Amino acid sequence: MTATHSTRMLILGSGPAGLSAAIYGARAGMAPIVVQGIQPGGQLTTTTDVENYPGFRDVIQGPWLMEEMTAQAEHVGTTMMYDTIVDVDLSQRPFKLTGDGGTIYYGDVLVIATGAQAKWLGMDSEEALKGKGVSACATCDGFFYRGKKVAVIGGGNTAVEEALYLTNHSHDVTLIHRRDSLRAEKILQDRLFANERITVLWNKAVDKFVGGGQPEGLVALELRDTVTGETSTLDVEGGFVAIGHHPATELFRGHVELDDDHYIKVEPGTTRTNIPGVFACGDVMDKIYRQAVTAAGTGCMAALDAERFLAEVDFEQVAEAAE
Repeated sequence: MTATHSTRMLILGSGPAGLSAAIYGARAGMAPIVVQGIQPGGQLTTTTDVENYPGFRDVIQGPWLMEEMTAQAEHVGTTMMYDTIVDVDLSQRPFKLTGDGGTIYYGDVLVIATGAQAKWLGMDSEEALKGKGVSACATCDGFFYRGKKVAVIGGGNTAVEEALYLTNHSHDVTLIHRRDSLRAEKILQDRLFANERITVLWNKAVDKFVGGGQPEGLVALELRDTVTGETSTLDVEGGFVAIGHHPATELFRGHVELDDDHYIKVEPGTTRTNIPGVFACGDVMDKIYRQAVTAAGTGCMAALDAERFLAEVDFEQVAEAAE
C-alpha cells in the first residue's frame, strides 16, 4: 500500500534555507515535513571549515552545523523524510509530490529549497584537491588565502567578481580564461583591468590541479594554450573554479516560472513564486549572494510568507462558510 503524508507546510530541500523554513514553520504550528532530497544537509555537508556563519567565534565544520540545524528543526516539531522527489503536481492545493519509492506527500503550501550546485571542470585532480586549495566560492574561502597567490578560472560575471573579491586578501590574483575575451559585463571588465593586483591569462585551459607539500594542498596549475597547444605551469596556492552554477530546478520546469538561467523567479522582496502557495528560498532562487546565511534568511522569509498565505486562505474559507 502506498504511504501517504500530509502537512500544512511541505518543504523540499534540507540545506540552511529549507531547515530555517522548517524551524520557523514548526514554531508557527504548521508541523512541517522536510523531504531531504539526494544530499541531506545541502552543500554545507561537503564543506569543511566554516568561518563566516554568525554566532561562532571559532571555525566550525559544515556537516556539524547542518546536523545542529536538523536537530533544532526536529526539536521544534519538524518531521524529516529521507526521500527523493521524482514528480510534482502543482495544479491544485494541496500540492502533491511523489517520492522515488512511490510515497505521496501533500502540502497545503510548498517551500522549494533544492539549492544549486557549482559547476566544476570534472577532473580527478580537481576532485582530489577540493577543500585543499581548490574551491568554487571565493566569498566563502578567500579569507584562508590571505597573502597567497591565487587563480580564478572562468570568464563570466562570476569569475570577474570572484577575482575582484580576492584582491581583498591576495596581492597576486590571476584570472584564467580559455578564450581571448570575457563574457562579463563591461563595467566589471573595466574594474578588473584597472586592478593592478589582477593578471589575465588569455586562451588558457587548466589541464590539471597539482598537489604537493605537507599536508598536501594545491601548489600549481598545469595550463594548455587553447590556440597553440603549448603547455605551462602556474604556481598558486588557491584555485577558484568560477564557471557558473546549476540550480536544482529540473523537477519544476513547466510547473513554476524560471528565469533565463533556470533559477526560480520570485516576486521581488518576497519568496512568492507565480503559483499561489508555492514559495522558493535559498540558492534555487538566489544567484547573486549564494551564502549559507542568506539562504537561511530567505528560508525564514519563506516560512513567514507561507504562514501569512495560509492565514489568509483560512480566513477566506471561514468567511465563505459563514455566508
